[in-house]
Amino acid sequence: MFTGIIEAVGRIVKCEEEGSNVHFTISSEMAGELKIDQSVSHNGVCLTVTSQQDTSYTVTAIKETLEKSNLGRLNIGDLINLERAMQYGARLDGHLVQGHVDQVATCKQIREEDGSWVFTFIYKGSKQNITVEKGSITVNGVSLTVVGSKDGEFSVAIIPYTYEHTNFKHLSVGDTVNLEFDVIGKYVQRLMSGYL
Repeated sequence: MFTGIIEAVGRIVKCEEEGSNVHFTISSEMAGELKIDQSVSHNGVCLTVTSQQDTSYTVTAIKETLEKSNLGRLNIGDLINLERAMQYGARLDGHLVQGHVDQVATCKQIREEDGSWVFTFIYKGSKQNITVEKGSITVNGVSLTVVGSKDGEFSVAIIPYTYEHTNFKHLSVGDTVNLEFDVIGKYVQRLMSGYL
């Protein structure tokens, strides 16, 4: 489990294909603190550390993960949001995030608003994946509040701190991002679908 509060931004330094898997080596300031077998969120995708050095570490993404997320589109030099698994007993500053990407979305619009930014994303709508006004959403692993919700579209407001300390400042219109919809909302939607 994660909180959606990004700890660091890493840089992809190596992508190595092995069958249908891809091994990503990531350079990060927190690499020296990681351990083999540790879970780390990468743009919202929970991956296991398979090797670790002082300034970089390696994780493996399987075919399903590459197809369901934006990880399959990453190249050497790309920046990626990182978060270690939450510690039980610590504060939950974001919201409950599983690290299981539901689907991808495309950035439709970026609007600067006097010191903050509003990002609008479009996604293939479904009955299972919905957003609600003032509800939680995870975009590339970042816990955010929905400020505009429509069928297959939503917006989030990004404060300067989040903009500077995540890969949001490198997003452009047309870029693909990972979405994890609110886990509580997904359970409510599943329970209610039998009554609707």
